[in-house]
Amino acid sequence: MKRKIYFNMHSRQEAQALFLGRFHNYRTGEEEIPAREACGRITSRPVSARLSSPSFHSAAMDGLAVRAEDTFGAADDNPIILDISSGQAVMINTGHPLPQDKNAVIMIENIILNEDQSRGTIRAPVYPWQNVRKVGEDIVATELLFPSHHHITPPDMAALLTAGCPNVRVHKKPRMTILPTGSELVDLAPSGQAPPPGKTIESNSAVLAGLAEQAGAVVTVTPIIGDDFATIQRHLKEAVASDADLIMLNAGSSAGSADYTVRVIEELGEVLVHGVTIMPGKPTILGIIDGKPVMGNPGYPVSAIISFEQFALPLLAGMQGMEREPATQITAVLAKDIPSRGGIEEFRRMMTGKIGKQFVTVPLKKGAGAITTLTRANSMLTIGAASEGESKGSLVTVQLLRPPATIAKTILCTGSHDLCLDVLHDFLRKSTPAYPLASTHVGSLGGIMAIKNNMTHIAGSHLLDPESGTYNTSYIRRYLPDREVNLITLVHRMQGFIVQKGNPKNIQSIEDLLDGNIHFINRQAGSGTRVLLDYTLNKNGLDADEIEGYDHEEYTHMAVAVAILSGKADAGLGILAAARALDLDFVPLTEERYDLIIPTPFLERPIIKRLLEIIHSRDFKRAVEQMGGYSTRETGKIVQISSS
Repeated sequence: MKRKIYFNMHSRQEAQALFLGRFHNYRTGEEEIPAREACGRITSRPVSARLSSPSFHSAAMDGLAVRAEDTFGAADDNPIILDISSGQAVMINTGHPLPQDKNAVIMIENIILNEDQSRGTIRAPVYPWQNVRKVGEDIVATELLFPSHHHITPPDMAALLTAGCPNVRVHKKPRMTILPTGSELVDLAPSGQAPPPGKTIESNSAVLAGLAEQAGAVVTVTPIIGDDFATIQRHLKEAVASDADLIMLNAGSSAGSADYTVRVIEELGEVLVHGVTIMPGKPTILGIIDGKPVMGNPGYPVSAIISFEQFALPLLAGMQGMEREPATQITAVLAKDIPSRGGIEEFRRMMTGKIGKQFVTVPLKKGAGAITTLTRANSMLTIGAASEGESKGSLVTVQLLRPPATIAKTILCTGSHDLCLDVLHDFLRKSTPAYPLASTHVGSLGGIMAIKNNMTHIAGSHLLDPESGTYNTSYIRRYLPDREVNLITLVHRMQGFIVQKGNPKNIQSIEDLLDGNIHFINRQAGSGTRVLLDYTLNKNGLDADEIEGYDHEEYTHMAVAVAILSGKADAGLGILAAARALDLDFVPLTEERYDLIIPTPFLERPIIKRLLEIIHSRDFKRAVEQMGGYSTRETGKIVQISSS
């Protein structure tokens, strides 16, 4: 089959205008539902009150109901006695109906009652309707309660019921059908086992359905459809003929030779857009069949979500007479250079936190299939199509994906990777108040430079000084001579060679890495693990150039372990906990100290105080040691940084 290229690539704004413009009056119809079930729904027509509230004059205070005129002239030197026994004044409680001949209430605190409470003395007058809730004070029958397209909140339901509206007319929830396509896709097995080689677990439909349901839609997800033109066409016809208001085919939108979506939409209707100048999300298809909107959504998870957010969510909102609320934006300092392709609008997931008086934002790894960027990110940076990227240290505008209060108390941790940071993050999230820990893995030296540039709260480091055999202190003296920092031991951990189960290549020492039959996976330059490897090679008089794969790098211990588990490599230097996590074998090399570098001024901040409390706790130490390969014998100890 001939490969189809993208045609008529549109900018995001052009694509939105073409697609959303065709459906600007596309509504789902209306229905009448009980007011008690209306929370979150959108009114389809104005709602007017049927009853007044209050529906009778009532007391706003406990006290005596009186005619205000009977109190005029009361003063400290002219007290007035009101006769309760004769009905001149009537005892009344808050909310009770006001007697027909009364027009004010005297607060009980301002009345002196005699023993049998038959009379009350007052020393100040009340004016007419004082301390009284008059008929219709809150709601007047026939007045407008809510206009059309009003989003009903929990307090609104109380107003509906109080105003005598047992039912309310609302826009019907949009109905959406998602058709996952791809012969390589399989559902996750109930046992959770890995799919066979060449198969991929289908997860996009769950993500997209969740987003649609949050937007008020009712979603149907069909079984997975194989890559067959006739089959896809048949299922799409059925979806269009159903009561669905929006149909989405997930995957099959790119220019690949087996991507049938655009051809199917062309045959059944009209393709409005095939290709948008955004990244991720370029392969998006926007079309119309029998008057209904149809989308071809990219298959990579990040692309699928970006496309859905830009085109499906505004459409779903419009169907219900809503406008999407703009996201909260803040200005932050960019912690790292982000190059970008000119002519493409790029969306980058970020981690943002507050350091001092400024916000700092750190890019997460890019990639249309990088699901973890979706789960970890708390903010988003949009790089315009006219830009070739953003420079480190520049001020950028980021869109918040979490509440501002959560962003402000996020702890930024930059530097070396270690699994116990995940344990620390979990303990911080379970604490009260909760503090998120956002880790970015750039190696120990990268963490030190982030401290130097005031781009992080803490940095993880395990840099070995080959001359002294000490960890971290010489690097702090070299790179942070003018910064007051504390070096706090987090753990001692075992470093060694992670190898495949059973150690089939019989790797026993560093010398074995020079065997031409062994493929190695390395850590990035600047990481403590890389420093340890180079130190050990030099100590043993070995040449790194003779190691097959020395230049192949990963950024975390788990990434090294995954490379070995997948067969991409035979061995890599890493921590015992990573090997155990993936049931791999491990050849010990040395125990090292892993520290946290924390600027001294940060120690008094609540977020860092809580972090240190957790590190010193018995529960945290126990959880770390249960992973294996760790010692907490000096956890929380402050390491002295000598001047020489």
